[in-house]
Amino acid sequence: MLMPRIFGENLLDDFFDDFYAPAKPGFAGAHPFNGLMKTDVKENENGFELNIDLPGYGKEDVTAELKNGYLTINATKKTEDENKENGGRYIRRERFYGSCSRSFYVGKQVTEEDIKAKFENGILIVTIPKKEDKPKIEDKKYIPIEG
Repeated sequence: MLMPRIFGENLLDDFFDDFYAPAKPGFAGAHPFNGLMKTDVKENENGFELNIDLPGYGKEDVTAELKNGYLTINATKKTEDENKENGGRYIRRERFYGSCSRSFYVGKQVTEEDIKAKFENGILIVTIPKKEDKPKIEDKKYIPIEG
């Protein structure tokens, strides 16, 4: 039976299970990590383009680091102090606060200057050029044979 995406993975929500249950493995509180940083990778003749979904994050929340040929994208969202004047209490909070990270191997020949990134409407767009490994020219070293 096909279900609309608003129901997530199950038809019945685990609303009441989260009230008193301890945090489950792979979860930060009741917030699943599996929906974060969904990425589309597109190859073109000049390189690759990564489109990384980061809903709820701002440009200031995202960092990109290149180290040992790995491009690592980090996103961190800090908890904002709630205004207590509104009264009441939350029964369920589904907005994510925390951090997530994802790494991509881009090769050791790619430098920080080669990679371009921009953040638009909750999507981080990263452009990585194709760079070929320089083939090593094998030096032939002969051993003299006496005779």
